[in-house]
Amino acid sequence: MKVLTVVGARPQFVKGFTVSRVLRSTHEEVLVHTGQHYDEELSGHFFAELDLPTPDYNLGVGSHSHAEQTARMLAALEEPIAAEEPDVVLTYGDTNSTVAAAMATAKLPPRLAHVEAGLRAGDRSIPEEVNRIVTDHVSDLLFAPTASAVRNLRREGITTGVHDVGDVMYDAMCWARERATDRSGILDELGLEDGQYVLATVHRQRNTEDGSRLETIVSALAESPLPVVFPAHPRTVERLHELGRFGKVADAISLVDPVGYLDFVRLLTGAERVVTDSGGVQKEAFFLDVPCVTLREETEWTETVDCGWNVLVGADGSAIREALSRPFDLDPDRKPTPFGDGDAADRIVRVLEDA
Repeated sequence: MKVLTVVGARPQFVKGFTVSRVLRSTHEEVLVHTGQHYDEELSGHFFAELDLPTPDYNLGVGSHSHAEQTARMLAALEEPIAAEEPDVVLTYGDTNSTVAAAMATAKLPPRLAHVEAGLRAGDRSIPEEVNRIVTDHVSDLLFAPTASAVRNLRREGITTGVHDVGDVMYDAMCWARERATDRSGILDELGLEDGQYVLATVHRQRNTEDGSRLETIVSALAESPLPVVFPAHPRTVERLHELGRFGKVADAISLVDPVGYLDFVRLLTGAERVVTDSGGVQKEAFFLDVPCVTLREETEWTETVDCGWNVLVGADGSAIREALSRPFDLDPDRKPTPFGDGDAADRIVRVLEDA
């Protein structure tokens, strides 16, 4: 079996390596990197750390508007798909790379497989929501991470080719947790102690392009009872400079450069709580028993909210400050396990083999 895998952003590198390790043991994989995350700290470092193979194709698309970026990827992906003649094109998540791969494949012979199918936040104003819906509706094989994702697909009339396999990011965390503790020295480098800091990430377009939202978020973070460590996405740094707030923010919270996967897992493991607008970080926090404060009005990971490990605060300054200061009375032993058993990659490959 020959599989052409399309990745382009940090969360997809993390998801993709779990399946690639299983797939490459007995099958052929062609890896295509769209270049959506083109910064070495956000891309190349992850490939090396996760032992992902060097991409067979790097499309080098880079950063543009949603329409232009997707269009460039769509045009560029047609050539490797046609040249390689894979049996399956495999795509992950909900980025522009995901939907471009889906649209390119839908008009070509290979089957399309979508990992993380069926996720819905219920808000089509979010670009990622549109990407998910479009990708799911043209996919042949839909790998859902949870039972609720399967139900979402059923409500939209999608029942053929749907498989509840569990979450590949849980596979990744099972692999990374002990390695991060053993290998990462990031806490010593930053002078941090376990349980004595808050970890923050802000990168979503909704929070970075809207200056009032970003200012509200960073102002609330500056009032955290515990020190805040903020590995800053390049988009966020650029926006803070444009707003003339970078210096003031850097004085109030610890802005650090983006970190590799194992360093990030170690930072997250040691955090008293995390504040984020990332879908992936919400789950990673859940896997690591770290309370999460989500800077969004909605989430595709509703299971984490339903059981109390995740609270949605949007860009409401009062809600953020309250969530930073209130205690989380949570018992890890009573936490549900909706994301599978850590064998999602094996299950995905078995389905691909039988399809």
